[in-house]
Amino acid sequence: MTIKKVLIMGSTGSIGKQALEVISETPGLEVAGLAAGTNHRLLAEQADKFGVNSLAILDETAGSTVMDELPGAVVFTGPGCIRGLIGEVDCDLVLNAVVGAAGLEATVATLEKGVDLALANKESLVVGGEFVMSLARKNHARILPVDSEHSAIFQCMQGQQQTEHIFLTASGGPFFGKPREELENVSREDALNHPRWSMGTKISIDSATLMNKGLEVIEAHHLFGVAYNEIEVLVHPQSVVHSLIRFADGSVLAQMGLPSMKLPIAYALNYPVRLPVKLPRLDLTAERELTFFKPDLEAFPCLGIAVEAGKRGGGAPVAVNAANEVAVAAFLAGRIRFLEIADLIEKTVGSMDANLPDHLGGLQDVTAIDEEARQRAEALTA
Repeated sequence: MTIKKVLIMGSTGSIGKQALEVISETPGLEVAGLAAGTNHRLLAEQADKFGVNSLAILDETAGSTVMDELPGAVVFTGPGCIRGLIGEVDCDLVLNAVVGAAGLEATVATLEKGVDLALANKESLVVGGEFVMSLARKNHARILPVDSEHSAIFQCMQGQQQTEHIFLTASGGPFFGKPREELENVSREDALNHPRWSMGTKISIDSATLMNKGLEVIEAHHLFGVAYNEIEVLVHPQSVVHSLIRFADGSVLAQMGLPSMKLPIAYALNYPVRLPVKLPRLDLTAERELTFFKPDLEAFPCLGIAVEAGKRGGGAPVAVNAANEVAVAAFLAGRIRFLEIADLIEKTVGSMDANLPDHLGGLQDVTAIDEEARQRAEALTA
């Protein structure tokens, strides 16, 4: 049996943990290395369970602890640890499940090495789409989408041509159907209470604001080479249809399944073959209805903000993404209210508008814009 060696970046997060479940259940998959941000206890447990000796952890104090607990392991820590691990480990596939813009470093390092990338970090394409896709082509590396919606589109496109239109589905989050005035005083707990998916805190808030769907529109544009006016968001509360595509002849294909990230993770890890996944099977007779709605951009302006930034291109998506990360953190910390997330993003980008470049030369440009946007957004929350 051929063994596929997988390096998991962000192994202690929701996607990383589910990926390890998939690997433990799938013959032919092996963990080649693990990386985390600060959770040294779980990282050490994962390394011990899967027999992994190549690790990275961003927090240097936590890294010292891991070194003490696993004296036989090679542990990269501090700035540059992601590049160090990717450069060191012999692997066939890197799963990038790092949260936020920090995941761009892992994406670039993977593609520069010419290794296939299973991408769960949408921000990599949001902030660096053009040069990331160019880097993949240059080094003959495949980008396999892990986001459930982009995995659905990717699956529907297999063997197909002449895609005319993409329909990205959104669950609508915990506040679907609520008018703007009812969102004025929603709590942190309300926003984190997603009705269908179990996710980390940052992406849960992005789902509640619909920012995640705006970022996914940008991601889809780069991944599939489809114009923005041919990408449409549909709110689908049941989360059974994960996305749809329409072809030139008018035919529409949809990918369906229970709301579980193990399905798109397994598809990316095992691609180009499908292998069994330990999950209940979708029973369509148990689904009373499948409904679709247009998003309410007045109640959820973050979707429109992100899409407009994507259409503008250049530094605009970088600034929007950075300001959103600061705004979400501020909301979770109780420093701003839910509706102020969008306001903070608009004010931050507006203050940078005249200086945002139309094109990005590479990682240095992204870093500079990202840092400036974060500083401006932080100042607005003070």
